[in-house]
Amino acid sequence: MTDDHEHRRRVLDPRQDAAALKALTHPLRIRLLGLLRMEGPATASELAVRTGESSASTSYHLRVLAKYAFIAEAEHRDGRERRWKSVHEVTSWSNTAMAGSQEARAFVDVARRAQLDHLERSLARHQEDLDTGRLGTEWLEPSGFTDLGVRLTPESLTELWETFERTVSELAARDEGDPRAEQVVLFTGGLALASETGAAGTEPDASTGATAGPAKKSGTEDDS
Repeated sequence: MTDDHEHRRRVLDPRQDAAALKALTHPLRIRLLGLLRMEGPATASELAVRTGESSASTSYHLRVLAKYAFIAEAEHRDGRERRWKSVHEVTSWSNTAMAGSQEARAFVDVARRAQLDHLERSLARHQEDLDTGRLGTEWLEPSGFTDLGVRLTPESLTELWETFERTVSELAARDEGDPRAEQVVLFTGGLALASETGAAGTEPDASTGATAGPAKKSGTEDDS
């Protein structure tokens, strides 16, 4: 990986970042961090409007995120209220390392639930943006997600993740500055499921294989 890639990614280590993990084990803080990453710098008041929280609440949680270096002060438009920005584009971790402590496992559980909430909000917003014309019809065909089920080895699943991340980075770099580009949220999942034998001695289908639009995987840039 390049130095620039490492700079953009915050890798959490449960042995060294226990306090930071505990601080991030809060759904609102995860959401605030995600909003700053997706939509750019904002004040506590602006984030309060977007989340339906009070300014006092968002201000407090932003200060906690800043304490553990997830966010930092951004350039102010005026001198009246702080603006905050995300320090990194991605938060990631080793699942194996996180399995070693109850606190780390609790963080992963909260983070994954936050991702599911993000998926639900994104689906609703995507449909509303299409219905109201905020997104052009050229986005109708390529948008979607899938629940494909395939048989892979651990090595192949690891290779799939690496290929996905590399391809996303290459395409994002290519489209940077293109006025037609829009914010795209990718929800990617790769979960191994142990085989179960049904009552009739057959293995039940773990996936419907249904897709919305062309078949594609989905994922979260937050990794968290």
